[in-house]
Amino acid sequence: MTEEKKFRVLIAERNPLVVAALGDMIRRDDRFDLVGAVQGGEAFLAAVSGGEPGFDLAVLGWKLSDMDGSGVLAELQKRNLHARVVIFSNDHDIAILKQCVRLGVQGFCYQFDDPAILFDTLIAVAHGRICIPYVDVSRINDTPLSRLTPRERELLAVLADGWTNLQIATRTGISENTVKYHLKNLYDKLDVRNRAMAVALFASERNRGTHIGS
Repeated sequence: MTEEKKFRVLIAERNPLVVAALGDMIRRDDRFDLVGAVQGGEAFLAAVSGGEPGFDLAVLGWKLSDMDGSGVLAELQKRNLHARVVIFSNDHDIAILKQCVRLGVQGFCYQFDDPAILFDTLIAVAHGRICIPYVDVSRINDTPLSRLTPRERELLAVLADGWTNLQIATRTGISENTVKYHLKNLYDKLDVRNRAMAVALFASERNRGTHIGS
């Protein structure tokens, strides 16, 4: 009988305790062969880009020593690199899962799940399938900015360009008090307290869109 091929697994995780525990579980499962571990996103990207990958799939922690999982996934797209990745998250924030789906991750599970869930996810991804927890796909792109009106998005864009309230009022033909009123509504929708926070959120969303489209 031909021996069934083992899937080669690379771990990318900054926490040595998680690496040790995860590595031990993988070694005990005869479907997998642990080929190594890295702590940083750049080290992982180097492993992917170094010619023929020395692994079949990777378990990627959400927080690495030099970047987070979204940064790694975005860089994979930006550099046109291909790897089968399972995000192994210790944070139950649904926004992280949605972000991973937008960035094209193949697998996702939580560190506090039963180990069998992780292994089922690894096997599915190793065979080219997508395996993620349930998420309402109609709301994947539901971000704070997506809920703004076209006029509010225009207002946010000129804020990001450094326009003052007076400049906005002068160029749009409304009073400064009306500008302040619109800004308050904008901040409330974005759940931020001031102009700087609104601009930072706008920049973050714009950068993510650039990564996704790369």
